[in-house]
Amino acid sequence: MQGTIDGFGYGAVTPVAAFLMACLGAALGLRCTTRSLRTERSFKAGWLALGATSIGSGIWTMHFIAMVGFTVEEVPIGYDKPVTFASLGIAIVMVGVGIFLVGYRGATPMALVTGGTITGLGVASMHYLGMAGMRLDGQFEYDTITVSLSVVIAVVASTAALWAAVSIHGFLPSLGASVVMGVAVSGMHYTGMAALRVHLHPAAPTAPAGGSGDSATALLVPLLIGPACFLVLAAVVVMFDPLVVMGTPDWNDPAAGHGDRAPGIPVQRQVPRFGTHADPASFHSQRREPAEPQDW
Repeated sequence: MQGTIDGFGYGAVTPVAAFLMACLGAALGLRCTTRSLRTERSFKAGWLALGATSIGSGIWTMHFIAMVGFTVEEVPIGYDKPVTFASLGIAIVMVGVGIFLVGYRGATPMALVTGGTITGLGVASMHYLGMAGMRLDGQFEYDTITVSLSVVIAVVASTAALWAAVSIHGFLPSLGASVVMGVAVSGMHYTGMAALRVHLHPAAPTAPAGGSGDSATALLVPLLIGPACFLVLAAVVVMFDPLVVMGTPDWNDPAAGHGDRAPGIPVQRQVPRFGTHADPASFHSQRREPAEPQDW
């Protein structure tokens, strides 16, 4: 027997909330990646790690907020916690690989294609591993073509997001890029859900009146508290760093010259520090010309 699937048990509440969380994670991740390009090498890895964790947490939170509204009318739904949290780990790790690759190599075609593919596969793996963590008396079946389309959407969206992180500067353009990524990630999720069919076991217990939405909510909401709190804390870090919001260049690494920088990474101005010797050429270029004598 085929189960009756409802992906919008709470109407538009869960899709809108899921979309907003995807946009928040993408916005934080993109701005942190942009910030890593304008900082010293000793801090670059920290900003990239924060960006990867923000995007991964945002995507994972988006997925399970959307799943709060998912019901199979005939049977109750449960979730396996280890598998559910494993999907979060895969999202963060694989997004991190793509973020670090582009963060250190720049917007080269090879880095974008490789990083975008790895990140997109991470997003798709998170989705389908999270679905594998569902427990019900039935069996899932997926339409191969629709699943392939969802993976393509994830890869294209991830590649575009990585390009935006290193190529688009300024708060408002990055905000627009995060909205586009939120739309793409949400579209990937619901495309993947459209590929799903549930075949119930003959002796499957009947769900209580009203479906399994209440049970799913009670299970998922506590799991979402941790990643949601992390996104709030990451947002606080971003808000208190004006370079992240305004996109103003920071100092450049003194040991790195501009000639060997990766494509896509903007030239950054070097601010001489107290106690260091400035470049003589720079000194002469900034020296004032003596004023012409005035006739008295």
